[in-house]
Amino acid sequence: MTDMGNQDFDRFKHAQPAGEASPQAAPQPAAAAAAKPASEVPADNAQQPIGVVLEVAGSGSQVAFDLQRLNECMEDADPSIALAGQVGSQVKIRVGNTWLLASVRNQRKDRRANGGILADIDFLGEGVEEKLTGRLHGFRRGVTRYPVPGALIYPATTPDLKQVYASDGRANIEIGTVYPTKDIRAGLYVDAMLGKHFALLGSTGTGKSTSAALILHRICQSAPEGHVVMIDPHGEYSAAFRQTGMILDVSNLQMPYWLMNFEEHCEVLLTSDGNERQVDADILAKCLLRSRQKNRLAEHMGKITVDSPIPYLLSDLSNAIQDEMGKLDKATSSAPYMRIKNKLEEIKGDPRYQFMFSGMLVGDTMAEFIGRVFRMPGQGKPISIIDVSGVPSDITSTVVAVLSRLVFDFAIWGREEKTRPILLVCEEAHRYVPNSANEDGSSVGRILSRIAKEGRKYGISLGLITQRPSDLAEGVLSQCGTIISMRLNNDRDQAFVKAAMPEGARGFLDSIPALRNRECIICGEGVAIPIRVAFDNLEENKRPASEDPSFVELWSHGGGEEDTVERVVRRWRSQG
Repeated sequence: MTDMGNQDFDRFKHAQPAGEASPQAAPQPAAAAAAKPASEVPADNAQQPIGVVLEVAGSGSQVAFDLQRLNECMEDADPSIALAGQVGSQVKIRVGNTWLLASVRNQRKDRRANGGILADIDFLGEGVEEKLTGRLHGFRRGVTRYPVPGALIYPATTPDLKQVYASDGRANIEIGTVYPTKDIRAGLYVDAMLGKHFALLGSTGTGKSTSAALILHRICQSAPEGHVVMIDPHGEYSAAFRQTGMILDVSNLQMPYWLMNFEEHCEVLLTSDGNERQVDADILAKCLLRSRQKNRLAEHMGKITVDSPIPYLLSDLSNAIQDEMGKLDKATSSAPYMRIKNKLEEIKGDPRYQFMFSGMLVGDTMAEFIGRVFRMPGQGKPISIIDVSGVPSDITSTVVAVLSRLVFDFAIWGREEKTRPILLVCEEAHRYVPNSANEDGSSVGRILSRIAKEGRKYGISLGLITQRPSDLAEGVLSQCGTIISMRLNNDRDQAFVKAAMPEGARGFLDSIPALRNRECIICGEGVAIPIRVAFDNLEENKRPASEDPSFVELWSHGGGEEDTVERVVRRWRSQG
């Protein structure tokens, strides 16, 4: 510790306890700890300083803690005081008549003789000091007055933290308890969290799916007429929202193929690459436009484009391709036409694609489809779960792209109407918005990136859930105003999340690898200050079907395997 630091520690002897007028003896430096009689241990740890400020910078400062005082605080009945000075804990510094709250980022031992503990702290915000008790109240984020070197540091108490985490009157949902307390409820400000997007991150097995279900259940309870669309790639969430949501899968989705725009048609129908793909795309554009123009809707609308969501018959598209092929002279190859026509016939005849490419879906059901998916009206079920686990893998990303684009286009063309915000939640987001190293040029990445950048202007909120944040597209995570991070085991993922988090949350972020299951760090717009939260337990019937199987239990008894195999093979063959 610096000489200045040792002089500051000497001032502890004459420090004025928080909330009292008369000076009391304060603890000696760490070296004197062993010799101090038990009768001199402070009765109220909250009113005795635990350290001193050494250096001050814009967003944080370096401080020195007295090791003896930290040990004394560990015995305190108040869990917030017991953790005082430890990494991730909160401390407070008096500046005039206000308390400045800070988070401890790291600790290290001062190598000098009789040295204490050196630490870096990040400033979180400030509140007014209550004269009689010395407690903090009226907390607000940000710093207007900084401490000076030599200012004394006190532990933040549970009553202090209750004031800090208390709702400021904005609509909020409670999702758990603030660590390390047992009774302070952790809330998320719904408007702030949804207004600037959010991300839920966590390695496999940390309770990510259950936590996502908990947050969505709480949102739906607080907003029964909401409009939430969730893309569920594994079919996990159907069990969680069977009572409170609309479950849509390949058996009842009935998504009309003609809702696809030209780019999405190309992803499904074109199989070529390079120069050949451009030739095929030109042919498809001409034939698709001609097919759309045959609809009576097109006659009433005047000019339409190849992207206009106008119903057309698949047979009309096939006939248009055949007609174009008939106009060819002998020198021109018919191969591009045959490629498109063969792919179209293949999809029409494949039962796995019937949820989308059925001849029954030719009617103009666009308004009905949008109302069903976007929950307009909600009829007491404000969330729709789009289970895409049964969708053929080669068009899964296209289906997600169509649904995401419909959300965005609906918001753009609905600007003249009363705003009806929509929340789009995307599980396994790294699949659909991959970084440049993993991207395959699909349209889903472009539309979700656009929603991340521009969506909030139009009342669209994006929720991204992923176990691999480092595989997300560059810049998408930084567009998320609220980040909810559960345990991340991968170093690259940890570094990626740290880069996206605000400076004041760095102390919390260092504890990400040490989080328990169903614990998280929340920072950003949805909370007053960064917090560590233990999620509430969710009722059994509201949990997603994501429990890990018990190998020991399931492998300890047998019976019925032949029948099971028969049933599986039957479903497999029928693709049911």
